Amino acid sequence: MTHGNAPLSVEGRRRLVARCADRPIAHVAAEMGISRACASKWVNRFRQFGELGLHDRSSAPTRQPSATTSSVIEVIETLRRVRKWSAARIAFELNARGIVISRRTVSRQLVALGLNRRRFLDPSGDLNRVPQRIIARRPGHMIHVDVKKVGRIPDGGVASARQGQRPGQGRGGGHRGRHAGRLCVFAFRGRRLLAIDLHRGTCR
Repeated sequence: MTHGNAPLSVEGRRRLVARCADRPIAHVAAEMGISRACASKWVNRFRQFGELGLHDRSSAPTRQPSATTSSVIEVIETLRRVRKWSAARIAFELNARGIVISRRTVSRQLVALGLNRRRFLDPSGDLNRVPQRIIARRPGHMIHVDVKKVGRIPDGGVASARQGQRPGQGRGGGHRGRHAGRLCVFAFRGRRLLAIDLHRGTCR
């Protein structure tokens, strides 16, 4: 994916290659406001890979020698499902077996496996986490209620009210209970059911 500061998009790279077909690369680069090295890179990629060479490539390294192996991940999953051990306990056990690994790495692998929470596992070790969806059984069954507390600015502003505070009084100590109330909004599927109402107490 092209980043926000990239001087050329995919279409811009196509135009660059087309212009460089019969003109010097340095001249085309100066016209398009990029360096000669940048222009040469895209021209060479097009000559080597064709149209696919004009698209962005992944910046991930081709080899990751320090990546956690699949056998270690399998041991982590087994200890989590069978023993229900925490990430720290699993890391301690693996280090005792001669596998150097940190607690953070174990935690990251548990997240990838979907086992980062113990409540996601039932006593047999299988996942019991099922996606929950709330489905309305009839029109108006589910109503969204949004409550927003609004403040009341005293006459003369907050700064003038603070001038009368006692020494040692906190910034908000003199304004407790001065909120004007709460705005309650009732909506259903993006449509407002009732007018916005201001309640002095709680919304009931």
